[in-house]
Amino acid sequence: MLSNPGLLEINTRVWIKQFTPGTCLSVISDSFIDDLKSKGIEILWLMGIWKTSEALAKKCCFGINLVPGYIKALSDWKKDDVIGSPFAVDDYLLSPELGEPEDLLRFKERLNKNNIKLFLDFIPNHFGADSSLIKSNPEIFLQTDRESFIKDPYAFFQFDAGKPVYVAHGRDPFFPPWSDTAQINYFEPLARELMTEKLIRIASVADGVRCDMAMLPLNNVFQNTWMGVLSKSGYSKPAEEFWTEAIRKTREKFPGFLFMAEAYWGLEWQLQQLGFDYTYDKTLTDRLSEGDLQGIKAHLQADKNFQLKSVRFIENHDEERAISKFGRYKSLAAAVVISTIRGVRFYYDGQFEGRKTKLPVQLGREPAEKPSQQILKFYDDLLNITKTQIFKTGEWTLLNPYQADAVNNTSENFLAWQWSLNNELRIVVVNYSHSTSQCRLKMDFNTEKDGVLLKDLLTGTVYKRSVKEISSPGLFIELKGYQSHIFAVDL
Repeated sequence: MLSNPGLLEINTRVWIKQFTPGTCLSVISDSFIDDLKSKGIEILWLMGIWKTSEALAKKCCFGINLVPGYIKALSDWKKDDVIGSPFAVDDYLLSPELGEPEDLLRFKERLNKNNIKLFLDFIPNHFGADSSLIKSNPEIFLQTDRESFIKDPYAFFQFDAGKPVYVAHGRDPFFPPWSDTAQINYFEPLARELMTEKLIRIASVADGVRCDMAMLPLNNVFQNTWMGVLSKSGYSKPAEEFWTEAIRKTREKFPGFLFMAEAYWGLEWQLQQLGFDYTYDKTLTDRLSEGDLQGIKAHLQADKNFQLKSVRFIENHDEERAISKFGRYKSLAAAVVISTIRGVRFYYDGQFEGRKTKLPVQLGREPAEKPSQQILKFYDDLLNITKTQIFKTGEWTLLNPYQADAVNNTSENFLAWQWSLNNELRIVVVNYSHSTSQCRLKMDFNTEKDGVLLKDLLTGTVYKRSVKEISSPGLFIELKGYQSHIFAVDL
């Protein structure tokens, strides 16, 4: 497991079109990899590289629930721009538009030479609704009878596999079924075996997987979602969780392979205990969006191992763009938070440029947006600070901001912590509110000096302060709304 790594998600099918000639992985420039390295990115997640079905996209991706999103994101969209969901895969084969299998391996080698790991998608819940596996391995899919299909044609579909087969569409229990998918039956041993084989195959060409909706195959979740179909077919709950077996068998062949779970519903800790190296931290995302400072502080006091395995983000392909959702200044303050706490620092392609448009994953073209030079510089500076060793392997400690004086009571607007490594110290202070606020931070420095220098790495400004004052009444901080300090302390 990597220590507090930086991760970048790329919407591969859209992003790769910037490279010429063609769209093959082999044309990705060395300068792109150099830029990743310079930013301290240690994991590159290429989202959406697997083979999908053009016919399925034409059939399922023009519904009234999808088209408004296309119009909002891409006002001049055309039918040819709709290339289908990257999560309705035919099989775990590289999409022909992205090159040959050896192109993927060569790209992985190039990344690895620069100490960057390659993550790819694993979609455990389903395949595309016209996947070739429905004919070759119909037994792995959740099937029902004709009567159930007629009663609920939105939840099930008919497939000709030599004879009519009635297969469930994949679903999240809180939302309608995904019409372009076919549900895997995780109470069927043959399905578990085949899906484990798929994981092992991915492990032969990547360093890790991001597992889509990793909660759905959990025994209790799967049973509660599909109880009626399972009981009718005579299935009972397996003794072991799928992930326990699949992760164990994958690591028997590829010991260093990493697993990252998209996880919700408070099931993150359970998935970590089943073997996941990292799990999404949507709770922090939501609390940052809501400005719930007390909730954020409480969340950051969780068990250290849980923190180290948490994936911190303010945007990804499922979320609204941070600039649009949070607002410009709040989003940058939130970026300081996720970049300077323990866990995976997860960024999405376009975040560094300040992109505002959330692109539906079914679209293969994005609108032109002019990069914000100020936001580019902000992220360049921030990532240059946080890629250093102290933010990777140092000791992290949450600090308690105190009221600045008897009159001022804005100290609760602050988030603060420190990193220490050997004789180095970094202090991070964020005013996570819209108004100018003041606080004090009480710290004891192990130094014989009377005064210390604090250099704000974000601005270059240097402050000289008394060691006695910092100890009590505390280092005085005043920041405008959504502004931050990252101090390097010269002891």
